[in-house]
Amino acid sequence: MNCHTEVDTTRVDEAPVILVGNPNVGKSVLFGALTGRYVAVSNYPGTTVEIAQGSFTPNGHPRPLIDTPGIQSLIPFSDDERVTRDILLESRAPVIVQVIDTKNLRRGLLIALELAESGLPLVVCLNMADEAQARGIRVDTGRLAEALGVPVISAVAVQGQGVSELTDALEQARSATCQTSYTQPIEEALSAIGELLPVAAISPRSLALMLLAGDDALLRRLNLSLAAAVAVQGIRQATEKAVGQPLIFAINRQRMRRIEEILAAVMERTAARPTIATLLGHWAVHPVAGWPILLIVLYAVYRFVGVFGAGTLVDLLESRVFGEWIMPWVIGLVEFVTPRGLIRDFLVGEYGLFPVALTYSFAIVLPIVATFFLTFSLLEDSGYLPRLAVVLDRAFRWMGLNGKAVLPMILGLGCDTMATMTTRILESRKERIQVTLLLALGVPCSAQLGVILGMIAGLGAKATAIWAGVIVATLLAVGYLSARLLPGERSDFILELPPMRMPALGNIALKTAARMEWYLKEVVPVFVAGTAALFVLDRLRILGLLERLLSPLIVGWLGLPAQVTDAFLVGFLRRDYGAAGLFAIARDGGLDPIQIVVSLVVITLFMPCIANLLMIVKEYGTRTAIAVTAVVFPLAFLIGGALNAVLRAFSVAL
Repeated sequence: MNCHTEVDTTRVDEAPVILVGNPNVGKSVLFGALTGRYVAVSNYPGTTVEIAQGSFTPNGHPRPLIDTPGIQSLIPFSDDERVTRDILLESRAPVIVQVIDTKNLRRGLLIALELAESGLPLVVCLNMADEAQARGIRVDTGRLAEALGVPVISAVAVQGQGVSELTDALEQARSATCQTSYTQPIEEALSAIGELLPVAAISPRSLALMLLAGDDALLRRLNLSLAAAVAVQGIRQATEKAVGQPLIFAINRQRMRRIEEILAAVMERTAARPTIATLLGHWAVHPVAGWPILLIVLYAVYRFVGVFGAGTLVDLLESRVFGEWIMPWVIGLVEFVTPRGLIRDFLVGEYGLFPVALTYSFAIVLPIVATFFLTFSLLEDSGYLPRLAVVLDRAFRWMGLNGKAVLPMILGLGCDTMATMTTRILESRKERIQVTLLLALGVPCSAQLGVILGMIAGLGAKATAIWAGVIVATLLAVGYLSARLLPGERSDFILELPPMRMPALGNIALKTAARMEWYLKEVVPVFVAGTAALFVLDRLRILGLLERLLSPLIVGWLGLPAQVTDAFLVGFLRRDYGAAGLFAIARDGGLDPIQIVVSLVVITLFMPCIANLLMIVKEYGTRTAIAVTAVVFPLAFLIGGALNAVLRAFSVAL
């Protein structure tokens, strides 16, 4: 092991700055602090699945900034890790800022040694220093900087501490001088492979280490000649035979030895008193106590979103603000300007822009999603969501998945489209397709879930239990069958648990505001487009024709009134818009309790919205998207009709 301090400090003012690190170390928080932009900042792994790009101006020099997905190693085992590795390969003269969770320094140093071997200019940011201190962990940043040969900054990104020091340190970014020495067979193999490799942003030694460790995707990416590729494979096989064990283990064993030497020199640990947050975090994953905590959390969400948001706030906005103040004034103004005709009907008619699209968007859905976004942000920032993954791991194993699959499904409660993208954190294609199917089938997005909770809250516990039971049973059954029909293997469940913490009000406000901005920009226009489509269909008398054609399905099989057809039709655009249509029909007395439960089951299991469907096409191809649709659409109506028949046959009182 050779560590020197003489380095080249060539200025790199115009080089892109790339944030790299393990999942859940605060890269996205740091990105937001540097650029002033919001990205998905969550207290659990897997949020940053696609890169976020921005710019900032340290010391008067504008520089691009890239936030990458979290990694465990430069050797990728999932799509999001591959994205990060490829960024490092493709970037020209980048400066790397490795963000490390101070209380998990050992894990971060494994990546630090890999980055040291890459030869790229590096700055290390020890984030979450306050949490480390609370746990009795103290790191000597000066000694660590000397050991690695690069600047090391201590920070608490959520509070803005250390950010200015980090920007100043970028001018001193340099290639790490700490290089790991390996056994003679590995060193000889590195030299031999290095001579076969083309010039790249990453050093030949680093590339050779990745190839020796078994990174076949990198071998294909380097576009080596056939002879060179065969030579690399031969060197790898001969070296593994000489070493007597898988090379990735041998390489990492040498790195871990050096890491332990560094830790002994730079880190001190003292006993820390357990806090309330520590105890709560422990009980939240307990196999027995974790379930009551989960039920309490779900009940709190139900009361805040379903009762307060969908009840109190919707009543206030729809009945008082829109019903008594805004809509009478708007209708009067429109009728004064255009007493009759097409424009008047389009604006304030039965399928008018104001009474349907804007009322749905702002009076019904907006208060519901606002309360849900706030609740979701609190759960994210507290550190509870990954503990939920641990509690539900056993149930997911029954479906051929593991608890890590909970994370994209929880994200689906915010937006199924983005959650489909985050399935990349799962290791196998089989698991990714399984979770994508379950997301499309039975995980309602925030706006839709809020409306559903609002409708079901008025019926009581029995109706809620029936709706939730049918959805959960369907997801379990489909998950169980898909696990046995889809080819592939299940991966192991490895997930870091961040500490439970008091949510930071600033983060909560920022995330909630950003999601509300997304709702206003992305969802409201779809509501307007959907209303316009209904208006056109009604004018062309197509809507009535569709109602008659679908009557055997909607009226005969599901037992719902024909007007529900409108809600299902716009549900093709967005399921939350369809749910809002059902909400309006129910509030007008158009649905009895059984019809409400049946309609909610169908709209929950309904086809994914257009955006989600396009994301499935992008991620997995047209054939997979068609297959998902072919499963979801018939199943939703099949289960809805069966539920209607059972409830009617047994005269269930709701």
